[in-house]
Amino acid sequence: MKRNSILPVQDHPSQKRPFTRRDFLSTSLKAGAAAFTTGLLPKLRADGAGQYNVLFIVVDDLRPMLGCYGHSEMHTPNIDKLAERGILFNRSYCQIPLCHPSRTSMLTGLRPDTTRVFFNGNDFREKLPDAVTLPQHFKAHGYHTQSVGKIGHNAAAQDDANSWSVPSWLPPWIPFNPLHIPVWRALDVEDNDLSDGRTAEKAVSVLAEIQHTNFLLAVGFEKPHLPFYVPQKYYDLYTQQDFSLPATTTLPNDAPDIANNKLDGLREYLDIPDEGPISDEETLELMRAYAASTSYMDAQVGCVIQQLDTLGLSEKTVVVFVGDHGFHLGEHGTWRKHTLFEVALRSPMIICVPGQQSNETDALTELVDIYPTLCEACQIPVPSQLEGFSLMPVIEAPSRPWKTAAFSQLKRGTTNGKSIRTAQYRYTEWGNNGIKGKELYDYLAEPDETVNIANLTENAELVTDLSKRLMAGWQDALPDIQELTPVPKTLPWDINDDGIVNIQDLVLVANDFGAEVPAHAKTDVNQDGSVNIIDLVLVAAHFGESTHEAAPENSTGISSMHINNIEKWITEARQLDNGSVIFRKGISKLEELMNVVVPEKTTLLANYPNPFNPETWIPYDLASDANVQIDIYDLKGNLIRQLTIGYQTAGTYRTRSRTAYWDGRNAVGEPVASGVYFYTLQAGQMKATRRMVIIK
Repeated sequence: MKRNSILPVQDHPSQKRPFTRRDFLSTSLKAGAAAFTTGLLPKLRADGAGQYNVLFIVVDDLRPMLGCYGHSEMHTPNIDKLAERGILFNRSYCQIPLCHPSRTSMLTGLRPDTTRVFFNGNDFREKLPDAVTLPQHFKAHGYHTQSVGKIGHNAAAQDDANSWSVPSWLPPWIPFNPLHIPVWRALDVEDNDLSDGRTAEKAVSVLAEIQHTNFLLAVGFEKPHLPFYVPQKYYDLYTQQDFSLPATTTLPNDAPDIANNKLDGLREYLDIPDEGPISDEETLELMRAYAASTSYMDAQVGCVIQQLDTLGLSEKTVVVFVGDHGFHLGEHGTWRKHTLFEVALRSPMIICVPGQQSNETDALTELVDIYPTLCEACQIPVPSQLEGFSLMPVIEAPSRPWKTAAFSQLKRGTTNGKSIRTAQYRYTEWGNNGIKGKELYDYLAEPDETVNIANLTENAELVTDLSKRLMAGWQDALPDIQELTPVPKTLPWDINDDGIVNIQDLVLVANDFGAEVPAHAKTDVNQDGSVNIIDLVLVAAHFGESTHEAAPENSTGISSMHINNIEKWITEARQLDNGSVIFRKGISKLEELMNVVVPEKTTLLANYPNPFNPETWIPYDLASDANVQIDIYDLKGNLIRQLTIGYQTAGTYRTRSRTAYWDGRNAVGEPVASGVYFYTLQAGQMKATRRMVIIK
């Protein structure tokens, strides 16, 4: 059966908003990304990035029902191989078991109480317009950021112009009404006839395009989200006999009714009864359909990882594979997500960092931890406002002590449900102080959550303790931060590896400009095969960063011998300035360096531009503090304008924010005529005169 005989293909709603060239230019690192998007500066890359790329794979509605998680019945060879490269997290939990809120927490590094995103229709930018997302932060540090497939759940999140260097890409959207279609189908189609196959093809293509720049590529796959429509060959991998019915198909004994997901979405489909139990036969068939959909998705993941290998990018790319939340397959008599039971909250997560040995960990981790983890892995600053914690210490030592709890939440209408997961227990409160219900499950005694033991007298003290910990929140469950404060071993922009980015690193880069064989291997900072002003701007943008807990004394001192070099660098950088964050930051830092240099002698410098019309800037150097005045004369020696600068401290006054400025007008505000003029600097006992020309 062909898919397009069932459902028409239309543009996805979020693809209808045009992404203008202005959007692109305002959100892209042009010197890097424009090399393949606009053809500008084809030989230059301004990657302000750390040493690794990022491939961030997000899967919809995926529970840890994978071969690498001990499910021998599952055919997921590609994800299993990925797990062999990285760290598999056995106890990773989402912050909220619903697509958009969970993805919002992942992308912002903030929890739902902060984002105020509790439902799929919410937009975090309404409450937090200045929030900096994961891709936005990487873009600000020189990465090309791009999304392929479903990353955000709605148009606002998917097309967030602040986050992406280029417009997001989605496969054609297939509108459907569940009331008119069955919940699963084995289709006579090829993989790329369906959305995830097209997403994989696009991701493969994009990787080829961006392979020569530092990138963060987010790839989103929809399956195993309902409906379970995938090619026949993936259904052929399974029979009903491969699966076992859930341990319990009813709510746990003594659980509050509010714990149940009454709007599970499954019953909307044509072949599912509106009410009453779903038969064992149908349950097993749905489990088979979910497994087939998972295997289809696994094949698409394999295509993307294979391209990463083919292009030689695997050894310089951090790969994150994660599900946005768990999924019920009949457990507790419910389907899909939107509960605070273990099966809805536990997500598969695999992180591969080049150079790290494969392993697995039972550490309690949360999806909100992904943002800071990627920052540390790629050696870019971790924003202080994030509400997750970098997992790099766990990746480096999987058995080390870690968080004492993970936190999740959910809203049922206006009622808040909040849950804490410790190594042994899950405790949940519905409403303030659990006024609408409390739940407690002991996974050592009863892993299937068949009995709620919160109301047992013998557990009163335990409930009180867990309630206090739930109230104290995630900050109280963090590992020993002082012990685990990350200190990067090296900085890509610390050219001489002395632990501090300073003028010496800038000089080393400048000395290698144009060299066929650079004297220092690290001077080609963006690794584009050429050492040039782009590399110097990248170093300047990170000036002062250090691997020491405190930078060495006088680490930023600048000798006067570097004044002319810095001025030249600023000029060259401005010629290539494309408005990107890295260029702005790099040029600004170079100007700061220029301003702190104390010259050996007081000097009047050539104005710029010259000739000019109608305005010009007059730079000068002061070897000592002085009262400064500049007089402007015409060719006959008549004083036409006096610029009283006032008392100035010793330093260079060469950048436009510090030079003297003349608007080309005389003392009464009239524009002066074309011709030759002279300007005289008076600084203390020193006086000097130079010539300038106005051409109109």
